[in-house]
Amino acid sequence: MSFGFSVGDFITVIELANKIRKEFVDAPSQFRAISDDQIITETKRGVDQLNQNQDDQERNIILDWVTTIDHASQQSDFINRRQAGTGQWLIDSEEYQAWVQTSKRTLFCPGIPGAGKTILTAITIDDLTMRFQSGADIGIAYLYCNFRRQDEQKADNLLASLLKQLSQERTSLPDSVKALYKKHKDKRTRPSFDEISRTFQSVVAMFSKVFIVIDALDECQTTDGCRTRLLTEIFLAQAKSRVNVFATSRFMPEVMEKFEGSITLEIRASEEDVRRYLDGYMFRLPGFVSRSTDLQEEIKTGIVLVVKGMFLLAQLHLDSLIGKRSAKAIRTAIAKLPTGANVYDCAYDDAIDRIEGQLQDQEELAKQVLSWITCAKRPLTTLELQHALAIEVGDYELDEENLPQLEDMVSVCAGLVTIDEKSGIVRLVHYTTQEYFERTQRRWFSKAEKRLLSK
Repeated sequence: MSFGFSVGDFITVIELANKIRKEFVDAPSQFRAISDDQIITETKRGVDQLNQNQDDQERNIILDWVTTIDHASQQSDFINRRQAGTGQWLIDSEEYQAWVQTSKRTLFCPGIPGAGKTILTAITIDDLTMRFQSGADIGIAYLYCNFRRQDEQKADNLLASLLKQLSQERTSLPDSVKALYKKHKDKRTRPSFDEISRTFQSVVAMFSKVFIVIDALDECQTTDGCRTRLLTEIFLAQAKSRVNVFATSRFMPEVMEKFEGSITLEIRASEEDVRRYLDGYMFRLPGFVSRSTDLQEEIKTGIVLVVKGMFLLAQLHLDSLIGKRSAKAIRTAIAKLPTGANVYDCAYDDAIDRIEGQLQDQEELAKQVLSWITCAKRPLTTLELQHALAIEVGDYELDEENLPQLEDMVSVCAGLVTIDEKSGIVRLVHYTTQEYFERTQRRWFSKAEKRLLSK
C-alpha cells in the first residue's frame, strides 16, 4: 500500500531528515533535544507538503475530468473589451441592487441584437467577483452560450461546467465530486445527466449563496431540449438552495416565458455609454479628427442619434469612418448613416464595399478570412486559420513562408473580425455578422468559397 506516495517521495523526506541530523551531529548536548525537535518539525513539514502536492494533483485531475470547457478565458476577453465607465448604469440600477442583495431571485435582461448584452454580462461577473471576493461561502459560476460552440454546449456539458466552477471554489474538493470520479474513472465512462445533476445540487447546497450567470440564452441550442433541461436544473437548485440567477437573451418568446415573474431589465446601449465608447476609440480615426474637438463632437452626436440602443452599430459606424480623408468626407458619411429595420444589413453592406475597395490581394485575403470563419463548423484558432489560408491548391505540405500575418488578416476585414486574446480564437465581431453572411455568402464569397471547397 503506497498511501498515494511514491518511493521518490519517501526518499526526499529521508534525505531531508538526514541533512538536518548531520548539521547537528557535533552540536553540544544541550542542543540535541532541539535538533530532534527540528527534525520532527521539518519532517512533518515535508510530509505535509507532499500531502498537499498529492491533493492538488488529484484535485486538478478530477476537475479536468468533470469538463475541460473553460469560460474563464472568454470572461477575460470580454471584460478587457469594456470601455472604462460603461455599463455602470446596470450595476447602479434598482433592479440589480435588489437582485444582488436578496436571495432566490432571478434578474432577466433581454435586449435587441448588438445592445451590449455580453459585455454587460462580463461586467456583472466582474462586479460579483469583486463584491464577494472575501466571501469564501459565496459561489459564482457562469456560462457564455455561443452559436458556434454547439458541439460542446450540450445540457450535460453546460451543467458540468457550472459544477466544476463551484467545486473549484471550495477549499477541498467536495466528496460527491470525488465519488462521481471514482465511480467512472476505472471504467473510463462519463456520468449521465442525472448523475451530474445530483452532484451539482449537492455542491450548490454547500454554499450560503450561489450566483449563476448565463449570457445569450438565445444562442443555446434547443436540440434534445438542451436549453430547457439546463434552465430546469438551475431553477431546481434555486428552489432548494439560496441561488440567484442572471440571464440575458434576445427578445425570444420561448426564452422569455421561462422568466415570467422574474425581475426584468431591458439592456440598451445608453447614450452616455455610447459616447464613452466613441471617446475611447476616437484615436483610430485619421489624425485631423484628433486635432478638432468640434469634429469629434459632431461624430459622437451623429452616431448617437442613429444607433438607438445598439452598441454594435456604434462600433460599425465608427469603423466606417477610418478611411475618410477629410472632415467634409466624414460629415458626408455621418449624414448618410443608415436607419430603419435593415440598419445592420446596410452597415455590413458598407463594410463589404470598403473591403472591395482595397487592393486585389487585400480584398481576396479578407473574403477568404470571412469565408473560413463563416463556414467553419467550430471556432478556429488564429493558427488554424493561418494554416488554412496558407495552403494552396496542389500543395502537399504547409509552406510556412505563405502564412499571412495576424494583423493583416484582421485589418483587411473592415472591423468585421476580432481575435479573443486569451483564447486565441478568431471570430466575427457579432452573431448578427454571422447571420448576415449566412444569408448573403453566395453574393459576396463566390470565388473565396470555390477556393475553400477545393482545399
